[in-house]
Formats: sequence, C-alpha cells, structure tokens
Amino acid sequence: MIYFKMKNLLFITLIFIFNFSFGQPSDEDLYTLEIKIFQEELNTHYANADESPLTKENFRVFKALNFFPINPKYKVRAKLEKAHHAVPFGMPTTTDRKPEYRVYGVLHFTIDSVQHELTVYQNTALIKKEKYKDFLFLPFGDLSNGKKSYGGGRYLDLTKSDSDVYIVDFNKAYHPYCAYNHKYSCPMIPQENILKIWVNAGVQSGFQKK
Repeated sequence: MIYFKMKNLLFITLIFIFNFSFGQPSDEDLYTLEIKIFQEELNTHYANADESPLTKENFRVFKALNFFPINPKYKVRAKLEKAHHAVPFGMPTTTDRKPEYRVYGVLHFTIDSVQHELTVYQNTALIKKEKYKDFLFLPFGDLSNGKKSYGGGRYLDLTKSDSDVYIVDFNKAYHPYCAYNHKYSCPMIPQENILKIWVNAGVQSGFQKK
C-alpha cells in the first residue's frame, strides 16, 4: 500500500511556468499536468534506494515505470453507498498475513455508459494514525491483468469525503509491491472488485531500463 500526495508547490510552480509560456492552460492541460506529476512522483519513489520496492538487480537498471496513455474517460464520478456496522475481517494477502480491514462502502460509477461498482475498504490499524485516518483503500482487477498490467490487479488510494460523491481516477492506478518483488505481502483483489472491462489507464507491466 502506498499513499501518494501531489506536491502543491511543484504543481503551482509548473502551472505558473505553463501559464506564462503558453498562455492560459485549459482544464485538459491542467489534468494532464496533474497525472504527469503523479507519474513522476511514483518514478521518484521507485528510483529512491531507501524506498524502492524493486529487487537489487532491477533497481540497478531501473529508469521509469510504464504507463498507459493518459485518458480522461477513466476519471469518473462515483456515488458512495456507505456501509453501516461493517464487521472487521482479515484480508487475504499473497502470504499468510491477514491485515484487518472493514468495508467502508460501495462506489457506483459508469464507464462508456456501463454501470460498475467497486467496494472500498479501511485498514483498521491505519485509521488510528492521524496521517492515515481518512485513507481509503480501493483494490481492483480488470481485463488488462496478466496482459498489460500485473496479473494480481492494481490499487487506488482515496480520501474520505464529506459527501457521497467521489472522484475515482484510474489514471492514478498503481501496482502492489508484489508486482516487482515477491518478498512483499500484498492484499489480494476481492472477487467482487474484478471489473469485466479493460482499464487501460495507470501503471502498466514492466519498467523502462537505463
């Protein structure tokens, strides 16, 4: 599990440069910039020897992750059907470890006019920490798994909202550490969160080498 936050100062600086170099940026330009920053932060994380989940062998040759082309159609508005009195459970992982989660609710959304839903979770240990008390975990699978993305699925990070409307942006989907190093223990994708569509957005399989 990784929780990425966009660096506001970097974002504002880049907007400033863009604005004065090319005129007023469009909403599409700003969105592309936002995703590019997310991708750069993810690459920086993987290129940092103190943080990278890569094996020593792969770290030595790592240049950048592979990403699907940025596609705004995979940024969707979802309505949350919040769970009430959800019972904590041990979420299966790629090892014997079973971290405790609870269902926070079900997100309902459409892609290409087709209705979908995904269950979103809270880690019961993390919500006791101030930094992560509003953190929501959204693991999902789709038809790209095992072909263009990791066979074990991908993750998204969300933050609790005061409303029942959430923005789910699959362009920010990332792989669990297990996609790069088997020493990690990663939550497995619940069966109900496997979408029957291709989600050609976010991180792809493999990485670019130096």
